Amino acid sequence: MSMFGDGLDKAVQKAFTRPVPKSAGPQMRYMVKQLGGTKAVAELLGMSQRQVERYVAGTAKKPRPDLAARLEREVIKRWQPQIRAKARKKATTTGGIVIDARARMGYTAPIGSTDQDRIRHLTVALPPRYAARLFDAQAAGASDTELQEIAAEALKEVYFQDGGRRAGSLEEVRFTDVEHLEFDL
Repeated sequence: MSMFGDGLDKAVQKAFTRPVPKSAGPQMRYMVKQLGGTKAVAELLGMSQRQVERYVAGTAKKPRPDLAARLEREVIKRWQPQIRAKARKKATTTGGIVIDARARMGYTAPIGSTDQDRIRHLTVALPPRYAARLFDAQAAGASDTELQEIAAEALKEVYFQDGGRRAGSLEEVRFTDVEHLEFDL
């Protein structure tokens, strides 16, 4: 599971103006419309074209849990692309992104300062440039570790160094044992 990637996706989904279809029939019809046919949907979901047609027609209603989860994930991934793009654009140009995290955080600093890792609960508004870096990295297929490094760098600058007003000699922030993570736009 990609905690940081999923967190970014959930933040963008909060901007949706219409609810995502909940049941298999409407979800399947949406996917057929998006992909231009039942064959493409069947290939994507790893099922027979005939079974896709049954869901579209309403004769099949209740997919297996694994299929239901895949179908929902694929629908959400494609739902309201303009709204999604608008939310990302606002976050990366003017709004920024808020990170709410409860995790073990420590840092590398010169000798004489305390660099003890400890669990911290931080809610920090990050400037638009960090929202842009996170979304760009996610779009480029970055791993959760890479997204975590960007978030740690943002927290180093914004929270620990207070935009350059303190802890100027801080070298690196470590972000581990994430217990809770949420992003908000």
